[in-house]
Formats: sequence, C-alpha cells, structure tokens
Amino acid sequence: MRDRIGAVLVAGVAISAACNRTPPGPDVAALVSQLKSADPDARGKASLAIVRAGEPAVPGLVEMLKSEDPQHRATAASTLFGMGPKARAAVPALADALSDSDAEMRASVAMALESIGPDAAPAVPALVRALKDREGLVRQRAAIALGSIGPAAREALPALNEASRVDLVRPAAEEAIRKIQAR
Repeated sequence: MRDRIGAVLVAGVAISAACNRTPPGPDVAALVSQLKSADPDARGKASLAIVRAGEPAVPGLVEMLKSEDPQHRATAASTLFGMGPKARAAVPALADALSDSDAEMRASVAMALESIGPDAAPAVPALVRALKDREGLVRQRAAIALGSIGPAAREALPALNEASRVDLVRPAAEEAIRKIQAR
C-alpha cells in the first residue's frame, strides 16, 4: 500500500510539473539577428516580436545601437521606442546614442527615451545637451522626452526655459516645463 501511495504521489508531482511548465519564450537572439535583415518586412516582424518579448531583448538592441551600420542603429532605436518602459535597461546606451552623427538617429533616440518615461531620468543630462542640438527636430524631441520623464527632470528646467524662446521648440519646451512642475 505504501508503494502505491508513493507511486501516486510521484505521478502527481510529475503531472503537476508538466502542467505548470511555461512554454519556451521566443529565441531573442534569432529575433535580434533578424532585425539586421535587408528585408524591411522581416525587420518589421522581428521588431514586433521583440517588443512583445520585452526586457530579454534589450542587451541585443543595446549592441545594435553601437553598430557601424546606420540602419541597424535606427532599427534598434525604433524597436526600443516600441518597448516603452520595458526598455529601461537601455537608458545609458540611449543617452550615449544622443551624440550619434545622424540627426534622424538622435531624434529617434530621444523618442525612445520619451517612451520609457520616468525611468529615463538618468538620461536627463544628455537630453539637456540635446536641447542645444543644431537640428530643430532633435531639440524638439529632447524637450518632449524631458516632459515624459516628469518631475525627475527638474534639473532641465533652466535649459527648457531657454529652449522655450525658440519658435520651433517653444510648444514642446513649454509643455515639458508644465509636466516637470506638476505635482
């Protein structure tokens, strides 16, 4: 009788373990590799799958941000944008990428930081520098990103006040100031 009870218990544990097993997640490394495809459709599908996969994909995207290939950097930035707050671990790399030589890339990076929101606070100094970028779109996106960070971007207020004197950036800078000063 004791052997039967033991066998039933072992079988029960095995069945329970099998039922509670979570299906394997996506192959993040393969998806990040697919982001480097020359086929825009394949890149788009991989990007969507990575956005769903979330945080496990961030290290691969951070590596892509450092690529020599501008298309790879841009794809990484736009995918991080789509991830929103799940991309918080990429904030230091995104802050570094705000100094990219390509203005569209700098604007995309600011948008990724915007989508991360308050968790992007460590990038505030880099965003403040971006408020003085030679490209108006980059300055505008930096102001919007600072607004999305909110009160944690308080140190940016003097730079935003200065940026609010420029026509192109004025609405974004004024809105960012309101968000940062909100209580």
